[in-house]
Amino acid sequence: MPNTPVKILYVDDDPALARLVQKALGRRGYEVLTAGSTDEGLARVELGGIDVIALDHYLPTGTGLDLIETLKGRELAPPVVYVTGSAETAVAVAALKAGASDYVPKTVEDEFLELLVSAIEQALEKARLQRDKARAEREVREARDRAELLLGEVNHRVANSLALVASLVRMQANQLPEGEARDALSETQARITAIAGIHRRLYTSDDVRHVQIDEYLASLVEELDISMKAAGHSSTIKLDAEKVAVPTDKAVSIGVIVTELVTNAFKYAYGDSHSGEVRVGLWRRETSALLSVEDDGIGWNGEGKAKGTGLGSRVVKAMALNLGTSVVYDASAGGTRVTLDFPLQEPDAAQA
Repeated sequence: MPNTPVKILYVDDDPALARLVQKALGRRGYEVLTAGSTDEGLARVELGGIDVIALDHYLPTGTGLDLIETLKGRELAPPVVYVTGSAETAVAVAALKAGASDYVPKTVEDEFLELLVSAIEQALEKARLQRDKARAEREVREARDRAELLLGEVNHRVANSLALVASLVRMQANQLPEGEARDALSETQARITAIAGIHRRLYTSDDVRHVQIDEYLASLVEELDISMKAAGHSSTIKLDAEKVAVPTDKAVSIGVIVTELVTNAFKYAYGDSHSGEVRVGLWRRETSALLSVEDDGIGWNGEGKAKGTGLGSRVVKAMALNLGTSVVYDASAGGTRVTLDFPLQEPDAAQA
């Protein structure tokens, strides 16, 4: 037995039986307190220090079930062993349903005491296991919260660092004359900005594992529109995106793909002297999502030599592989329409 004896509250209106239980369990190392009614028992529980309650059914101010019901709403209430008549099976079942840990029928003296001690020990062990489980679950939640807080801070720092790098690249590009080198740096800056946008969204989100891609695309399209207008392009961007959550790694790929395709459409679809509309769409299907970028320009079916360096097309294909899909070009209706139908990993499935 531990240094501090287990404290048992025995609630019964039979003083002779209560004294017998007190003496018998006392010889086994338990400290037994007694109460003769539900009110007296509840008052003693409220003083604290009770490890387990042995509770008779019939009491002067109600039944033991009333006391169990009162204890239900109390945090860390002691476990209850219910004491019933030997033929009162329905009462025992009602007590277990109400929350009692075990029950003991009143039988002959020695057998009753042995059963009571056994039930008390099992109730104490069950309560200990429940406390250990609750503590472990609390520690896991606290560790997860700390990890998510730390991850949010990491994403904040990464977003700020990427924004700084993008600014440095833009400054470098502005120092160069018009030409391929300047264009290449501008495209690099757009890619970095797209990835930084993902990290900005992550550190303001409650779920760092997934990104609401429709919200992210709205901010990305706005940034691209401002950037392309600043570069002298007059075309416009229109977004039509349904609410879809995707894993973070897929969101990065989607952001880079949209950045490449929109940038190419602005630069090549309408020529230097014309402007038009570039449309970005994202629609949910049963187990996948369809991403689309299209324009009404000169059209390209994805075959033959790409305009510019062709790096953008290679980047799009690489990001498509990460999404588990391929790039489809359609120039049959005029202009260019690029689609990617990629599988979705639902947030609930990812968390299971």
